[in-house]
Amino acid sequence: MTLAPAGTDHPDQSTARAVIHWSALLLLLVVAIVVSASVGRFSIPLADVLNITARWLSGALAPETMEERILINVRVPRILLAAIVGAGLALCGAALQALFRNPLVSPRVLGVSSGAALGGALTLLVGGGATVLFAATFSSALFALVLVAVISRVAGRTILSIVLAGIVIDALFSAMISLTQYVADPETSLPAIVFWLMGSFSSASWRKVGEHGPVILLAIIILYRLRFRIAVLSMGDEEARSFGVNVGFSRWLVFSVISVIIGGSVAVAGVIGWVGLVIPHAARLLVGEGHRRFHGTAALLGASFMVVIDTLARAIISAELPLGILTAVIGAPVFIYLLCTRQARIGATQ
Repeated sequence: MTLAPAGTDHPDQSTARAVIHWSALLLLLVVAIVVSASVGRFSIPLADVLNITARWLSGALAPETMEERILINVRVPRILLAAIVGAGLALCGAALQALFRNPLVSPRVLGVSSGAALGGALTLLVGGGATVLFAATFSSALFALVLVAVISRVAGRTILSIVLAGIVIDALFSAMISLTQYVADPETSLPAIVFWLMGSFSSASWRKVGEHGPVILLAIIILYRLRFRIAVLSMGDEEARSFGVNVGFSRWLVFSVISVIIGGSVAVAGVIGWVGLVIPHAARLLVGEGHRRFHGTAALLGASFMVVIDTLARAIISAELPLGILTAVIGAPVFIYLLCTRQARIGATQ
């Protein structure tokens, strides 16, 4: 009989833990989705949700009743987009925090969120449609990334120069968003811009799921597959080069994929903060930052978190609350708690 070295898990134990871990996260997401499908202005019993969904998935249902139309045509696409956006934002935050070796980094650090928001605000100002809005958020997000790349290249191509360039671009684009709101018509475009900037899935539809969902999902898959390269980059430039990694190309490849995810998320739901900052900390507490399950855990937690937040947004009061308000109200205390818990754990190990 072969004994495992002290302090290591037997392969069977490791596999069992992985199965339990992923099963628990998937169960959490499924529960959040089912409850979200039931809750709203028009409440649908959980048993009916499961029955209607099962018949619809089997192809034996064409939505006819009020319950069926609300569930299939309104809530299901909204829940799908919420889960996709939540997973994308959380994964972006996890990747950036690992890449910059800083747990306080969020997707706003590259200025991409503000860039995408500016493109959307300008589109709403001139009255563009959904397709134009999607193209504008993508284009402006990538434009912000290009500006960060140019500035950081002039400043020395270091992590610090990228962060500082992102802060500058974020401030610049935020000022331009304020200018856009200032010149907007207070009777028409201004309310639309303000509400959109605060975040909402109220405009979710199967058309948006079909047009935007695959793009964001593809970018999420690509970013997830880059997780090992991100881990190598987090060791430092010299160490990454010693592993044969093209540091410059790999770093900007990650940044570009993140820009696609953020640009698509902003186009779908507006600006949603805190997800990319808080959720990676929760994942880190569960599995540790260097663990191979860190990025997947962050993505699944982000999907569940966003579904729950969207459910609360349309269930707390009769008028729908903006997502940005709820993520800040819930995210800030949770983030403080996670920081205190992390500090307590660090102190206990010293």
